[in-house]
Amino acid sequence: MRIYTGTGDGGETGLFGGARVSKDDGRMEACGTVDETNAALGLARSLEPSPSVDAVLDRVQAELFVVGAEIACVRGHEARLKLRLIAQEHVHALERDIDGAEQGLAKLSRFVVPGGCPVAAALHLARTVCRRAERRIISLERDGLARRELGVYLNRLGDLLFVLARVSNTESGRGDQLWAPER
Repeated sequence: MRIYTGTGDGGETGLFGGARVSKDDGRMEACGTVDETNAALGLARSLEPSPSVDAVLDRVQAELFVVGAEIACVRGHEARLKLRLIAQEHVHALERDIDGAEQGLAKLSRFVVPGGCPVAAALHLARTVCRRAERRIISLERDGLARRELGVYLNRLGDLLFVLARVSNTESGRGDQLWAPER
């Protein structure tokens, strides 16, 4: 099977369910940003995080494919995807991950400067891309083109990626670099 079809050469792409939209349609922008988040997580995983962090990221990457599939689907055709869509249970799983990961971390009183060990730096980058994806989903939600659960999921995922970056810095022995405002 060829990777290219030529059907998008005119600046349009197809949604699952048959509709065609411009490649700069808000759904495609959101879908692409979710894909960027997934790729950033792949980069973080290539840097060999701890097994516990890697296991969480493995699950999240699979869930992000579901988010992307739903966004790229004509509203009302989601059942045809034959996927378990993102629901409150997925958000609760992220919350459990956050709560578990935070247990060994120092309390924060200042902002954390993104960076640290390579895994943490990659997770901070993934977090910022995830926040952009969340903003794109919120725009779609406002227009009736996305379910609220997707934005909530991405919001919680951004929180999780922040915590996992802190965990990775702690595990590396570097700890967090805290922002020290000039006075």
